[in-house]
Amino acid sequence: MGRVIIYGGTGGIGLATAAALRARGYALHLAAREGDRLSEAAERLGETTFSAGDIADPAFFPAATEEAGPDLAGLVYAVGTINLRPLGRLTRADVETDFRINALGAFSAVQAAAGALKRGGGEAGAGIVLFSTVAVAQGFAAHASVAMAKGAVEGLALSLAAELAPQIRVNVVAPSLTRTPLAAAITGNETLAQGIAAMHAIPRLGRPEDVGALAAFLVSDEAAWITGQVIGVDGGRSNLRTKG
Repeated sequence: MGRVIIYGGTGGIGLATAAALRARGYALHLAAREGDRLSEAAERLGETTFSAGDIADPAFFPAATEEAGPDLAGLVYAVGTINLRPLGRLTRADVETDFRINALGAFSAVQAAAGALKRGGGEAGAGIVLFSTVAVAQGFAAHASVAMAKGAVEGLALSLAAELAPQIRVNVVAPSLTRTPLAAAITGNETLAQGIAAMHAIPRLGRPEDVGALAAFLVSDEAAWITGQVIGVDGGRSNLRTKG
């Protein structure tokens, strides 16, 4: 089945995607900051190697790609931020950080791995999955910085899907609020979490497995004719209103 490199592979969505890919028979290479968590995840998943480093370091991306191996069947960039502040409280540093982690990191990961992905994709082509947010299409207050950064991810994905076809497919998953450690500041307040859940046509928050299942499918050969798409996993929040 080949090997897939997953940035943010120890996070909620990254780890769920890793588990879904292993269930499909893929070998994995996880890339994240904390070596201990990477080691634990690799042991639990099996047939998994890893690289520890910081995406703020440009050298991390080529190093992780080299450690993953010369041929890759897929790449998942499951690294992100949830920086929710109104316009007046955002600083230039906030915006630059969100852009660097979400958009520039995704660009750097793909650029470093493009050669290995072209070699390892097989007849169906390699699959790249990047992550956006429902807030890009829907528009929410206090989301200016993260929505701007994730909007750049969507533009990047569409450009790369055109440029890298047919050897590499590039798609984006755009979740609504999902119960992950990254979102714990919001989901940890159960009253707030239930209020947000009620805004969805399917009235609950997302689970990492909801998102990881689609990401793994988009990497796989089953998605051989899907590229350049932004697909919501959002309980209907992006385009459904069930209450007047």
